[in-house]
Amino acid sequence: MEQAVFAGGCFWCTEAVFQRLEGVTEVVPGYTGGNIKNPAYREICTGRTGHAEGIEITFDPSKVSFETLLEVFFATHDPTTLNQQGNDKGTQYRSAIFFTSEVQKEKAEAFITLLEDNHVFENEIVTEVSPLDVFYVAEVDHHDYYNEHTQQPYCQYIIQPKIDKINTYYSDKLKKT
Repeated sequence: MEQAVFAGGCFWCTEAVFQRLEGVTEVVPGYTGGNIKNPAYREICTGRTGHAEGIEITFDPSKVSFETLLEVFFATHDPTTLNQQGNDKGTQYRSAIFFTSEVQKEKAEAFITLLEDNHVFENEIVTEVSPLDVFYVAEVDHHDYYNEHTQQPYCQYIIQPKIDKINTYYSDKLKKT
């Protein structure tokens, strides 16, 4: 098993997307990339901790590649908006890949170059690629948020379109139910 750590806006969204991929065994929401120890959600929301809302993905590389995770990551958030995803604004919502090995770093940088060389996005990609220092697990009420609150308006209007997108474009990579 390997770990990947991504930040792509609200961790409720990214958790819901990656939970559905075949080969992903666990997705944990949390905080990383900042400068205070053991942050709490209320502190993260201020935007003053330096931490991003992120997810730690445990995956089986024999079933899903890191490149596939990168592809889904870039397809389900806007990597061209600095410190923002939709109406969620602040450094805690930045686009970032926190690599756990030099191989992940190289693959992430190469993938970004590929996207830029092929002009996949109209604007420049601002996704941060940084080494993972520490990942702080979020409070339990943030775990499995979308699956527990599918009827909540945020889930319906913000997360569900991302789920619809992966159901349409990545159906061959989803867990069989």
